[in-house]
Amino acid sequence: MQNNINKMQNDIVKIDNLKITYPTKNKLFTAVNNISIKVAKGEIVGLIGESGAGKSTIGRALVQLLDAPGIIAGGELFFKGENITRKPIDYFKSIRGSKIGYIFQDPMTSLNPVLTIGLQLTEVLEANLGITGKEAKHRAIELLKLVEINDAESRFDAYPHQLSGGLRQRVVIAIALSSDPDLIIADEPTTALDVTIQRSILNTLKKLCREKNIAVILVTHDMGVISETCDRIYILKNGDLVGQGKTHDVLTNPSHPYIKSLINAIPRLDVKLNRFPDLHIEHIPSKLEQAAMAYLKAGHSTELDTSKPILTVSKLTKVYGSKNSLFSKKQGFNAVDDVSFHVNAGETLGIVGESGSGKSTIGRMILGLTEVTSGCIVFNGRDLSNPGSKSEQKQLRRELQVIFQDPYSSLDPRMKIRDIIGYPMKLHNLVADKESFNQIIEGLLEKVGLSAEDAEKYPHQFSGGQRQRIGIARALALRPRFIFCDEPTSALDVSVQANEIG
Repeated sequence: MQNNINKMQNDIVKIDNLKITYPTKNKLFTAVNNISIKVAKGEIVGLIGESGAGKSTIGRALVQLLDAPGIIAGGELFFKGENITRKPIDYFKSIRGSKIGYIFQDPMTSLNPVLTIGLQLTEVLEANLGITGKEAKHRAIELLKLVEINDAESRFDAYPHQLSGGLRQRVVIAIALSSDPDLIIADEPTTALDVTIQRSILNTLKKLCREKNIAVILVTHDMGVISETCDRIYILKNGDLVGQGKTHDVLTNPSHPYIKSLINAIPRLDVKLNRFPDLHIEHIPSKLEQAAMAYLKAGHSTELDTSKPILTVSKLTKVYGSKNSLFSKKQGFNAVDDVSFHVNAGETLGIVGESGSGKSTIGRMILGLTEVTSGCIVFNGRDLSNPGSKSEQKQLRRELQVIFQDPYSSLDPRMKIRDIIGYPMKLHNLVADKESFNQIIEGLLEKVGLSAEDAEKYPHQFSGGQRQRIGIARALALRPRFIFCDEPTSALDVSVQANEIG
């Protein structure tokens, strides 16, 4: 009896039969269906599953940040032994940040774009710990160093848009760790990070968990992260719990076919396998998918010579912040320095490097989204520094497409998915017939693992991974000759990665 009491006291979080629903126009959608979870002091518990499984929804429910019109329709939530299911909003405002640190999935929209990184960190320290002035600045710089941000002193005065996606994610993690909370909810904390920093951040979380007895709920689709980090895991599928237990036991001896499929989907470097055999056996494309594929193929009736480069980049350089005036003398920062490469038609070229190494900047210069300091970019025989007439520029913008790294800020929150994908198609007059137009959009959604009905939804109704799939569908919709994929699978679960890459 005494052991049971001690165990209850050690539970930072206890969730009993949680049910979360979203009323829609036609039906009641159940996002989380009678889920029970426990997290003890000093324990890292993983929530894993594909996009839309309900992982992030559970985390948001714990701090009462459910997106409207979502409601807790059943079950109870306990934090440090206290029932918080029906606590007033003021209670949650008092524990967010101070008692429960939250690492949000999207680092760009989690940070205020008009405030410096340092100000956002010191505001949190002042609000939660009462630290001000030089002491707050010193502590903030220590936190930036803790999450492996180089040159932390200068980054303190930077704005979010001046940092790469990986660096912004590290800032978000620093903010979550700043107040030494009892619980950290980490929603895909390593999605935008390169592998070396990913390991460092995970080691930091594990160290804090053990040394300061902090409980961690780790929400992720990355089985590798789960296997290295978590003590126990809960596996969700479409809002239902399909497996739970000690991490090693579940991963080495999976009892459910779905768990086996997730494990099989983990990529290997030494051999190419059918990575998701159990759930995608002999996939037969629907009529909508067939219509979409026919549309995509029709856009490439003129074949390009695969032996010749379609894109040539020569001595490309980008310098930021270079100033030389009577009032300011400042050396510029070389984001890209004398880079050259070429890509043949039908070829896939990988650009690999740690966050902040200039990968995305190269893509943005190719696409004309960032001004080139020096160097030359030639696409399909055309010098992009002189794109020509308006009609030629319009053609170039259709042929050069991008899948953005950030699936949140790259989709217009006020537009339905049908309009997000369809507007560019209308702009370029690619489909005249309305019925075919709608079939192609719905077919593209099915092709990337969503449903035709999703065309009538808005971006906020999707998880990060699902929004990334919408971005992929939008890029394909213009039948481009070249696609710059900026971390296109970072927010995708392993099953969808296997299908999209394959």
